[in-house]
Amino acid sequence: MSFVAINGIKLYYEIHGDGDPIVLLHHGFGCTKMWNNIYPALVDHGYRVIMYDRRGYGNSEAGRDFKAFYVSDKFRPESVRELELLVTYLGINSFHVIGQCEGGVVAVDYAATYHERVKSVITSSTQCYSHTPMAAFNESKFPHVFQDLEPDLKEKLILWHGAERAEPFYNQFRRFGGAYGREFFDLRPMLSRVACPALVLYPDRSFLFDVEQGVAFYRHLTAGELAVLPKCGHNTYEHQPREYVHQVLAFLERHGF
Repeated sequence: MSFVAINGIKLYYEIHGDGDPIVLLHHGFGCTKMWNNIYPALVDHGYRVIMYDRRGYGNSEAGRDFKAFYVSDKFRPESVRELELLVTYLGINSFHVIGQCEGGVVAVDYAATYHERVKSVITSSTQCYSHTPMAAFNESKFPHVFQDLEPDLKEKLILWHGAERAEPFYNQFRRFGGAYGREFFDLRPMLSRVACPALVLYPDRSFLFDVEQGVAFYRHLTAGELAVLPKCGHNTYEHQPREYVHQVLAFLERHGF
């Protein structure tokens, strides 16, 4: 297990393979383990895959003020800074970035800020903008507390975040905060600042976001492409891992990477 101190917080990371680097950014309930069905195929095709647990997720430390940090305006810019400090520590000058749901927000924010670093961006199931404040949205989409979740989901969260952290982690995250924030969310101003090639992967059966979100996302990119995954749920990496990898590799090949 590899750790590095970023802003005084121990972050867990993994590196697999050699070649052109790809950084994978997990979603708002996830960690590096969620990529187990995705990263091996990328490695097999000659890419170097970097995965890490963002602050407060998986094996990474949260810090004493994490609850306040999670609902603050610092979450998005600090997530970008965290990624920048990590790739600098690893000696990576430029790379591709793949973000799932909330990880896609971090990917877009980073690509809009560090143009020279990012070769391409791929997002999946990432919201473009909200129609209602995100606190109200989360309340409607995640009505159950941890103890009322289905056993399989509880087991997964415990596996990902540990027995002691899983319950308070979920009960906080289901309410508000993170990259999507508490109020109205709108990624469109950042999308227009992403200069590199960008692929938007979107499921047609997400329980969170309508597929029209993916269309809006794509239309606000300078060099965007859109792929809609049919009969696919929100967790695209889990529901259709083969198609996920196929779309990623085809996109990278189209752009000569």
